[in-house]
This record gives sequence, C-alpha cells and structure tokens, in this order.
Amino acid sequence: MLAYPILPAQRLTGTVRIAHLALPKSVTMESPALEIMTDLRHTHVAEIEPHATMELANIYMMQRSVRSLFVLNDDHLLQGVITASDILGDKPVRFIQERRVKYGEILVSDIMTPLDCLEAIPIEEVQYAKVGHVIASLRDAGRQHTLVIEEDAEGAPLVCGIFSLTQIEKQLGTAILLTEVAKTFAEIEATLMH
Repeated sequence: MLAYPILPAQRLTGTVRIAHLALPKSVTMESPALEIMTDLRHTHVAEIEPHATMELANIYMMQRSVRSLFVLNDDHLLQGVITASDILGDKPVRFIQERRVKYGEILVSDIMTPLDCLEAIPIEEVQYAKVGHVIASLRDAGRQHTLVIEEDAEGAPLVCGIFSLTQIEKQLGTAILLTEVAKTFAEIEATLMH
C-alpha cells in the first residue's frame, strides 16, 4: 500500500468564520442566462425511479429542498421529470378518477412528464442568451422548468443544466407570472373538460 504524507494542519485561534453557501447572484433581464442556470456538471442531481410512489417523490423533494426530480430507469437513462406542481396539482386527482386507484398507489411514472414531452435548449444557445430569453421561453412553453443539453463524447444528448422559474424569481427578486399553454390536443381537451 502507498504511504501518503500527512497533510499540514494548524491550530485555530482568534476569529474564525464558517463558509456559508453563497446566496444566488442577483440578476436582471439583461444578465447572461448562464447566471441563472443550475449547472448539473457541478451540482448533485436529484433523481428518482419511475416505479417509486408519488408520495415518496414528494417526501424526497421536501427533504432536499427541490421542486423537481429527474426520473431515471435502472440504466440511469432519463425517462422524464416530476415536479412539485405535478404532485400538488390536479394530475393526481385526474389519475385517481380515470384509473380508480388510491392516492398511495400513484407511481412517479403515472404523473411525470415523460421524456418525449420534454424540451431542452442546447448549451450553445444558452451561452449567448440573456435572462429575458429564458423567461420568454418558459412562458411560451407554459412550464416552470426547462432543461439544457450538450453533446457527450459520442454525440448523444446529455442534460447539463436546468432553468427553474423558482430560482430565476429568487435571483430577480420578483415574481414571474406564467400562463399555462396547451401544446397538444390532449392538453386542450383536458383543459376544456375541467
């Protein structure tokens, strides 16, 4: 076994402070979009399995103070995203009515936004964008989150960042109103039926 030298240490005296997590940097609509992106290359990713219960996903989000989870299969491939809005909104109620199941039986896969309904912005677009561009994109999509992708070594898409409306509001210091936009006939029909 290798012998490792001991790291030099010093005794603490005088005034000593504890480093705190830096508050999010304040931004304006003209600030670079990268200042509001959560860079997943430098942050722990909150994830859950599709067969976990919705209740477990909610508890997991509260414990980690996040409002969304990446849904990954056994091969660690993205299957979708579940948000606090999915769990606390009308999706579970509709699912219970349609499938005649109990609240505790609802799985993440039942109410998540599946992969084929997710949109992502290429990192090359984000590098030159402003905060205002991201907000306009979220408004157009009617979503609280949007993903950022880059290409991996083989040229396949790799999620490298996420924009969160909650994070943007914190950094802007103001609330941002989004209007829900129905993008598919099924969403339009669901809106009309309620």
